[in-house]
Amino acid sequence: MHSPPVTYACMPHPVLEAGTLSVRAVQKAEIEAIRQWRNAQIDVLRQAAPITPEQQEAYFARHIWPQLHSPQPDTILVSYREEDRLIGYGGLVHVAWAHRRAEVSFLLDPVHIGDEKVVARYFGAFLGLMKRLAFADLGLNRLCTETYAIRPHYVAMLEENGFRREGVLRQHVWIGGQPVDSILQGCLAGDGEWADEQ
Repeated sequence: MHSPPVTYACMPHPVLEAGTLSVRAVQKAEIEAIRQWRNAQIDVLRQAAPITPEQQEAYFARHIWPQLHSPQPDTILVSYREEDRLIGYGGLVHVAWAHRRAEVSFLLDPVHIGDEKVVARYFGAFLGLMKRLAFADLGLNRLCTETYAIRPHYVAMLEENGFRREGVLRQHVWIGGQPVDSILQGCLAGDGEWADEQ
C-alpha cells in the first residue's frame, strides 16, 4: 500500500504545472536521486563534500519533513517532473516571510546538462513555476539567486527570465583551486506579469 504524497500546508496548489512539466513537494522516494545529483555537481553548490545516504536522510528528517505542516516554512523543496519522470529539484530557500522574500534553488539531473537548449527550456519553465508559487500563491515580493561565474549560461538564462543582475561578490568561492565570483540576481513581483497579483 502506497502512502499519500507529502505536501506543504502553505501551498494552496499541491502541484503546479506548465504543460508537461510540474513541481510538487519533494517525496521521500526521491531524496536518494537528489543526493546523487548533488554529489555529481558539487562545484556549483554550497556543499563542501559529498553527502552520504545517511546524511541526506538526516537532513530531510531534521529540516524538511518537520516543516511540511508549517504555514510559513523557511524552506520549500519541490521535485521537478516531466510527465512522470523526475528531472530535477529545487524550490524556495531562506524564505524570510516578514520581508516577503526567498532565494530560488534549482538543480537538474546531470544527464541533461550537456544540452543547453534542454537546460534553457527546463530552467525557464522552473523559474516560471517558482514565480507563480512565490508571487501568486504565497504573496512574496522578491526572489533572488546566487550563481557562480563559472556558469555564465545560467546567469544569462536568469536575465532572460526577468532576474536583474544586482551585484557581484568578487572571488567569493574557490572552485578547482581558483577564486570565483558569485553573481547576484533578483526579481520583484512588480517587475512583470505578477504585478497585478500583489
